[in-house]
Amino acid sequence: MKTRVRYAPSPTGLQHIGGIRTALFNCLYARATGGTFALRLEDTDRTRCDDAFVKNLYDTFDWLGFRWDEGPDVGGAFAPYVQSERSALYQRYARELLDKGAAYRCFCSGERLEAVRKEREAAKSPLTGYDRQCRSLKAEEAEARANAGESHTIRLKIPLGERTVFHDALLGDVEWKNDDVNPDPVLLKSDGFPTYHLANIVDDHLMEITHVLRAQEWLSSTPLHIILYRVFGWEPPVFCHLPMVMGQDGKKLSKRHGATSIDEFRKGGYLPDALLNYVALLGASYEEGREIWTLDDLAKRFSLDKINKAPAVFDYRKLAWFNAEYIKAAGNEELAVRALPFALDAGLFGGAGRPPDSGQKALFVNAMPLVKERAALLTEIPAKLAYLFAAPPVPDKQEFIPKKGSIEDARVSLERALPLVAALATGDDAGAEVLVKAACEKSAVKIGDFLMPLRVAITGSRVSPPLFGSMRLLGADECAARIKRALESC
Repeated sequence: MKTRVRYAPSPTGLQHIGGIRTALFNCLYARATGGTFALRLEDTDRTRCDDAFVKNLYDTFDWLGFRWDEGPDVGGAFAPYVQSERSALYQRYARELLDKGAAYRCFCSGERLEAVRKEREAAKSPLTGYDRQCRSLKAEEAEARANAGESHTIRLKIPLGERTVFHDALLGDVEWKNDDVNPDPVLLKSDGFPTYHLANIVDDHLMEITHVLRAQEWLSSTPLHIILYRVFGWEPPVFCHLPMVMGQDGKKLSKRHGATSIDEFRKGGYLPDALLNYVALLGASYEEGREIWTLDDLAKRFSLDKINKAPAVFDYRKLAWFNAEYIKAAGNEELAVRALPFALDAGLFGGAGRPPDSGQKALFVNAMPLVKERAALLTEIPAKLAYLFAAPPVPDKQEFIPKKGSIEDARVSLERALPLVAALATGDDAGAEVLVKAACEKSAVKIGDFLMPLRVAITGSRVSPPLFGSMRLLGADECAARIKRALESC
């Protein structure tokens, strides 16, 4: 049997880490087994769904760089893949459950349900959920009231006094008392739209989904879903409830821990491949001692037995390490393209949003080797390279003074560096080191003490990208001009 998996988000919010991890694991499992990965939009919550969130979903996956085989945008044999376009199907299957006596019509108003909730709360009752007021209605009476136009929902009749047992590929056999299942949940709302439970089961069956990989937060809904499969007489898919993603405090990952939506990571300067690599390791193990993976490599090794039972802990520092590794490995052109939006926002080329001219663009690309080893985030790159695009203000005199030195020592070093500028700005690192070492030996000055004032004069900071590489990019004339400005200030 060919594997068929799906990612079925509700477009009621931005795509977040947990959802992307679910989508990624489904995609990897499909690739690993030669199966099919489908996208289905579960948009039956009409009060919360928004086209902006649908757009965010597509934009997110375009940025991440992996996609589905079937879905609303690409079609497929089981279209439509948007639940709001499948309403007639859900109504038909809700009718089937009514005819089987497995469901019933409920005429309770929202006001009555709220009153019941408040009464229980006041009495400190342990009971929750629907009180099954309409469960005992005669089918004929309920049908007549519905035909007369009375507003109602359709609820599932949970078999009482029984147990529901199912097997989870990760957790093993799970047993649940039916009396602890959501009491007779609504399957079809009064507006004719299905709830998640009915639409999810009908679509998974009709779309021939073989495996459902989803977060463990859905585990408590699974007994209800198994009951639905049984009353329909359908074979349920294989369930695999993925470990939760937690913060380092042991609580479910949320905004209090830091960024959670993919938009936040994207705007925060993370590379998509680094984020995917890290997310793929949240709750799964592939090969001991190896951390850097491509999606193709992961797909070759992914299997359900690679997934861990224990919750995954999201470590922002570890993610930053991954990002730094991917920045180091990126080609200069590629890294410049990724960093350009952040440079534009920072006004690196002469004003916020101003694009680079041809010379600035070439300089930006050529400067990438200077920051590859020093940037963990793309957002850090513009500030690290600002001195290349505009002469920085001359710092305070104290910044030029080498350790255990004086301002006079700094002046002497700058004066002795000035004749070397042409050679330092045109040669290579090895040649520059030879020249500087010779100058330092002649003057009995430590190399670090000699280079500190020069670094501050050229870059405006005591800490900067490689000095000799910076001087080559700036050119001899600009470097000489900056040293002279520094001497005037000192």
